[in-house]
Amino acid sequence: MKYIEAFRQNPWVRLMRFDKPIGVYLLLWPTYWGLWFASNGQPAVKNFLIFTGGVFVMRAAGCVINDYADRHVDGSVDRTKHRPIPAGEISPRNALLVFLLLLTSALVLVLQTNPLTLMLAVVGMLLAATYPFLKRLTHLPQLGLGMAWAWAVPMAFAAEQQALPAGLWLISAAIVVWTIAFDTYYAMLDREDDLKIGIKSTAILFGKQDLLIIAILQILALVLLAIAGNYFNRGWIYGLSLMVAAGYFVTQHLQARTRKSEGYLRAFLNNHRVGMVIFIGLALDYNL
Repeated sequence: MKYIEAFRQNPWVRLMRFDKPIGVYLLLWPTYWGLWFASNGQPAVKNFLIFTGGVFVMRAAGCVINDYADRHVDGSVDRTKHRPIPAGEISPRNALLVFLLLLTSALVLVLQTNPLTLMLAVVGMLLAATYPFLKRLTHLPQLGLGMAWAWAVPMAFAAEQQALPAGLWLISAAIVVWTIAFDTYYAMLDREDDLKIGIKSTAILFGKQDLLIIAILQILALVLLAIAGNYFNRGWIYGLSLMVAAGYFVTQHLQARTRKSEGYLRAFLNNHRVGMVIFIGLALDYNL
């Protein structure tokens, strides 16, 4: 146990959030949605390994550039003041070097695919590099995060089919609105601190209507995924998984209604189950 704890306390591990795997799960499941849809349930082993590795690398890169972007404000927020950069454990310059190293690793992975996937990957890297800075310009940084998250879907179709059928954008749109919903829960944890230091978010934008708007976004995500299922000829097992996901969304709403930080955090974390159950339903639907 002491070795695990030492790993978790390492400042480089904490900078890349490898001590908190929830972000990996929230990116991994929709990435797998894209791969399974694109491959009719049988992704190439090479692509499966490339995209799985890419999830770990790009999620780490996103965390690093986020902390670099927030290096002047994280020290003023209780939840983030102990992160490696504001705590002085890692310099901003070294964090930026790690970010560039992670992007290089991602590039090496995508070079194993094809030219179309590579072109899309460049756009994906730009989205990942810029979205943390949006919170200073707009109340919609969660939209930028959703676009970065959803970009895995066209990349998956490019890798598997070397084509971009229209239906993939239904999946991408569902991921965008789902991401806005769950990251708003997360932003609600810091809303009071963000108001004091001038950081923008959907949690601030939505205000007292936050839970209603989150519910609307979640319903829209399920509708888009249902339409995508019809487009790609999916069956009842996939449909059942969407119903289970809807149940999880109701649970999240009840947790967040307490208007306490613990409820917001539990609602956010519960989205791992949403992504997982939809993937399980999709995989079973293709193979049963």
